[in-house]
Amino acid sequence: MMTGISIATRSRFSRGPAPDVVSDKIYQISKTIEEYAICPDLRIDLSRLGRQEFDLENKFKPFRVEIVDPVDIYLNLLRTIFDFNAIKSLLTGPGQLKIRVDAMHGVMGPYVRKVLCDELGAPANSAINCVPLEDFGGQHPDPNLTYATTLLEAMKGGEYGFGAAFDADGDRYMILGQNGFFVSPSDSLAIIAANLSCIPYFRQIGVRGFGRSMPTSMALDR
Repeated sequence: MMTGISIATRSRFSRGPAPDVVSDKIYQISKTIEEYAICPDLRIDLSRLGRQEFDLENKFKPFRVEIVDPVDIYLNLLRTIFDFNAIKSLLTGPGQLKIRVDAMHGVMGPYVRKVLCDELGAPANSAINCVPLEDFGGQHPDPNLTYATTLLEAMKGGEYGFGAAFDADGDRYMILGQNGFFVSPSDSLAIIAANLSCIPYFRQIGVRGFGRSMPTSMALDR
């Protein structure tokens, strides 16, 4: 569970405490606040995309709420990065690569199903645990060999050539190869680096370098 605000500055892109210069500035601004307004309960139709306006009978009217579909936004972005035709051919054509992706009942579920099944044509059983649940289905949504056992056992059967699992908020993952072979994050980065020419986005903008830290393996160096 994460609370609070994550701040990214020009010199700090990783999550962590705000630099003093930022928190001091926020504090100074807070001392100039003269009033605040409380919004009453609004009945917003979250299923209807687009802008909705509400009259709150104060100087802030009209109050606007815009509902967007982040899944479609994400999908459109991926289309500009990867070769969807090539991936779809890999997943549906001759010599089909069977995959298994476990969303672990986190927020990635709708994204996984939309991208892999609806857009790329992977069979429905390629995406599992894709309904976000408050209790994550009673499981711990940590994508590792200890907690992603459903995926691990499926991969050990040898039917699937690629497996992946996501954590609750989609910022961490685990990749497995056929028969449950664990692919470390260090190796997955090295594989991407060695095959940049296969990714349209990197072919277009190029890559200036790669970054690794002390605990990262030397796979990237090779």
